[in-house]
Amino acid sequence: MLFSFVMLFFIVTFAAGNNKNFSEMSNKKKQPKAKEPIKVRFKTLSNGNKSIYLDYYSNGKRQYEFLKLYLVPEITPIDKQQNADMLALANSVKSAKIVELQNSGYGFKFSNIKQKARLIDYLQAIATEKQQAAGTVRGQQQVYNILIKHLKQYSGEQTTFKQVTKEYCSGFLEYLNTTSNRVYKKGVSETFTSGLLSENTKYTYIKTLNVALNRAVRDGILQSNPFAMVSPQERPKRQLDNREYLTIDEVRQLVKTPCRKPTVKNAFLFSCFSGLRFSDVTALTWDRLQTDNEGKQVIRYTQKKTGKPENLQLSGEALKFLPDREGTTAKDRIFPLSNNGYTNETLKSWILAAGITKRVTFHVGRHTNATLLLSLGVPIETVSKLLGHSDIQTTQIYAKVIDKNKRDAVSKLDGLTD
Repeated sequence: MLFSFVMLFFIVTFAAGNNKNFSEMSNKKKQPKAKEPIKVRFKTLSNGNKSIYLDYYSNGKRQYEFLKLYLVPEITPIDKQQNADMLALANSVKSAKIVELQNSGYGFKFSNIKQKARLIDYLQAIATEKQQAAGTVRGQQQVYNILIKHLKQYSGEQTTFKQVTKEYCSGFLEYLNTTSNRVYKKGVSETFTSGLLSENTKYTYIKTLNVALNRAVRDGILQSNPFAMVSPQERPKRQLDNREYLTIDEVRQLVKTPCRKPTVKNAFLFSCFSGLRFSDVTALTWDRLQTDNEGKQVIRYTQKKTGKPENLQLSGEALKFLPDREGTTAKDRIFPLSNNGYTNETLKSWILAAGITKRVTFHVGRHTNATLLLSLGVPIETVSKLLGHSDIQTTQIYAKVIDKNKRDAVSKLDGLTD
């Protein structure tokens, strides 16, 4: 930079004394720009997205490094902004890679440079990757987004991996133990007994952050996961017996209660009688609804969470809440809902209008389906298959819920004759 200013001063000064010489100097060819050692390139995928990768030479060999970042077709302003963010992140990675290559040439270590990367940027890249992998908003991507909001609240946006220590992790645990649940708006959250995060919510956030830090170790950003040094006693424990669900009488009450958004009402009740998650309900298109060889209505779909293909037979109750198909195409969504957060906001007011004080989100529909089937005597192995569980232990959680409620009901008889 200093050399450039000196040259500029020399040229201007010399031109004042000798215009001819200045003219001759200006006609000289400009020096060619130095080639970038690393280029950002793109590979078009079968789904129309473009995978971003780095193209460079190292030790005389051409290298390709795919960044797991993707550009999407720009249909909406949100798509355009997302692509701009991905390009900015890719260029940041490129800049860091250039420094890495330069330093490695002089025998320097790159660990300190990698640790200057921001934790929030890394988590955002994972969230975007999960969203694009599913083709739509999915549960894991939403968890990452909410985790990012809490981390910003806890330590700001500039936290680097170098600052993510055992003390940082313990402090975040303390933050989760004391922060309020901002998912529920004022006036609705007051209906419930506590405004703090539940143990399962805290468990989910810590598990997600722990997984991301393990990935950072594999990516060479961290030497070890600092959460490994946090004692198990400090970490939140997963509660297996507090899954909320609705009774059949409460479901009947909801059927009678009007909802300001009928699509939300129908979709939730459809979930109660089919057991489908929000991500699977919103992704359903009319061509997925088919008739099997026995004349039964089935849905052939792929679970967004697990990626497993499923054939789900629909009960007569579930079919009642399908909307009118007239005027639709095979690829139209059956339940065109917005994201899970807005849908849950509508659910809350509808639930309260029905006189139900339970803390109900869309996923409670899936819990309701499981507990209703088990309560009606359907074998747990069958319920597990209907829900698409890969491990029957997951289904056993619902059986424990029913057993606990039976014990609680019987215990209420104690002391009646004293």
